Amino acid sequence: MPWSEAAAGALAVAAVAWAGARWAIVHAHARGLLDLPGDRRSHAVPTPRGGGIGIALALVGTLVVLGLRAPDPLPWGLLAAGLALVALAGGWDDHRPLPAWPRLLAHAAAALLLALALHRLGGGLPLAALAAGMALGLVNAWNFMDGIDGLAASQALLCGLALALLAPATAGAAGIALAAACAGFLPWNLPRARVFLGDVGSGSLGYAVALLLGLAALALPPAEWPWLLLPPLAMLADSGLTLADRIRRGERWWQPHVQHAYQCWSRRRGHHVVTLAYAGWTALACAVMLYAAPRLPAQAAWQVPTAAALLAGGLWGWLRRGSGEGRTA
Repeated sequence: MPWSEAAAGALAVAAVAWAGARWAIVHAHARGLLDLPGDRRSHAVPTPRGGGIGIALALVGTLVVLGLRAPDPLPWGLLAAGLALVALAGGWDDHRPLPAWPRLLAHAAAALLLALALHRLGGGLPLAALAAGMALGLVNAWNFMDGIDGLAASQALLCGLALALLAPATAGAAGIALAAACAGFLPWNLPRARVFLGDVGSGSLGYAVALLLGLAALALPPAEWPWLLLPPLAMLADSGLTLADRIRRGERWWQPHVQHAYQCWSRRRGHHVVTLAYAGWTALACAVMLYAAPRLPAQAAWQVPTAAALLAGGLWGWLRRGSGEGRTA
C-alpha cells in the first residue's frame, strides 16, 4: 500500500473516531447516559459514556475494506463481524445494563469468529484456540482497565503501532488503523475526559488488540509467540492479578471497584502521571519485542517475557500496598 494511501486511510479512521466521540457527547447528554462519581469510580464529575462508538465504526469499516482488497475476503468479514458483535454488546450495556450471561455469550461468539478467521488464514488449531482465549481475556481486560483518563486508548494505540511494525502488510494496515482510531479519540479523553470510551469502546479495543496478536502470530513460528505478550502485558497483569486477588478474598469480583494498581496509584499521583507511566512501560515493552524477537536466540522468547511478567507482578503488588490495598484484615 503506498504511503499516501495509508496516510489518507489513517486520517479517515481518526476523523471517524473523533466525530463518533463528539456525537456520543451530544447523545449521552440527551439520553442521560452519564457515569456519575462514586466510591467505585475514579472521576469527580458526571461524564458522558459511549465515546468509543467512533472507534468501533472505524475499525469495522477498516476490516471490511481490507477484506474487499484481499484474495479471500471471508476471514476479514469474520473479523469485522466479531468486532461488531463485541461493540453491539458494549453499546447495549452503555444504554441499559446487559446481564452478564448475554454479554459473555456475545464475547464468546466473537472469540469463535476470530478463531475461524485465523484458521482460514492458515493458522492451526493451537493458534485459533489461543487467539479465542486471548480475545475473551483482552476484551475484559480493556473494560476493567478503562478507569482513568487516557489509559485504555493510549495502551491500545501503542499495541497497534508495535504490531503493525511486526505484522505483514495487510495485518499492519489494521494495526495502523487501531492506532489512528485511538489518536482520533484521545483529544476527547485527555487532558481531562469529556467523554469515556464506554463498553462499546473498551471492548472493541480489547478485541482489536487480540485480533492483531493473532494476525502477528501467523507471521511468526510458534516458538516466538511469547514475544507477543509484551505489548499488552501492563493491561493483562493489572487486570488479571487484581481479579485473582478479589476472588481469593471472596469478594464479588464482577462488581465495579477501584482496587486495580492503576487506580490505587492515580489516587496518589493523578490520572496523567499514571497514564504516562503505563505508556512508558508499554512503549519499552514494544521496543524490546521489535528489537529482540528477530535477534535473540529462541529460548529468549520465553525468558524475556517471563522476566517482564514477574517484574510487572512485583510492581503491581508494590503499587497496591502503597495505598493500603491488598491487605487482609
